[in-house]
Amino acid sequence: MGASASRGRPARVPAPEPEPEEALDLSQLPPELLLVVLSHVPPRTLLGCCRRVCRGWRALVDGQALWLLILARDHGSLLPLARSCLPPTRDGRPCLLGRFCERRPIGRNLIRNPCGQEGLRKWMVQHGGDGWVVEVNRSTVPGAPSQTCFVSSFSWCRKKQVLDLEEEGLWPELLDSGKIEICVSDWWGARHDSGCMYRLLVQLLDANQTVLDKFSAMPVPIQQWNNNVCFQVTHVFSNIKMGVRFVSFEHWGQDTQFWAGHYGARVTNSSVVVRAQLS
Repeated sequence: MGASASRGRPARVPAPEPEPEEALDLSQLPPELLLVVLSHVPPRTLLGCCRRVCRGWRALVDGQALWLLILARDHGSLLPLARSCLPPTRDGRPCLLGRFCERRPIGRNLIRNPCGQEGLRKWMVQHGGDGWVVEVNRSTVPGAPSQTCFVSSFSWCRKKQVLDLEEEGLWPELLDSGKIEICVSDWWGARHDSGCMYRLLVQLLDANQTVLDKFSAMPVPIQQWNNNVCFQVTHVFSNIKMGVRFVSFEHWGQDTQFWAGHYGARVTNSSVVVRAQLS
């Protein structure tokens, strides 16, 4: 019975092997279509990977057309300003808009590690007394990326960052256009059982580190028994002078009780934001 039953079954026919799909060669696309395809690739990948594929791709990534397409789609309000400030193209030099689109310097905080979430990294520090430490905020700071702060000691503690605006993605013609403003902000406060003093100095520097403009603040010291009060200091540099290439952001803090340990000014959420005047 078993033999007759097996003879009655249809033989299985193996499925045909699928034919391998032909790889898509983007280099065969017309340049104008390839430009559109590449415009959907993240800027970091364009600059770090796509530019190395071949000479043709390198020419597209180094040219203005690709970045103007990306800018028009992703940052349309900035397109007229960026286009009006572009210098003449130079053979062999990548378009300035590549770094601009990658770094996105307009509207973001250029200060690194503003709340101490990475310890003291990115800051040039001068320790007074028992030096700087990082602690959790005693009062909530609105909009801060981390509810932590730098705490100073019984002698002046100093901390500084110098921002290279060209390294951040801006370029001289844009910085000198008269259409840029630089907004600075800093939060400072005290712990309830100790008073404190605070100072802020922000300087706009040229390529040789010469001071072109500055803002300083040294508010009235906070007294002891203050309910963990905190304050924001802000300033806007408008009508910026020609030649600004760096921003120096520096602040100090100490306590007024002169206690060992960390009872001084608490600083956090420091920011330097470049804005475009589009109107």
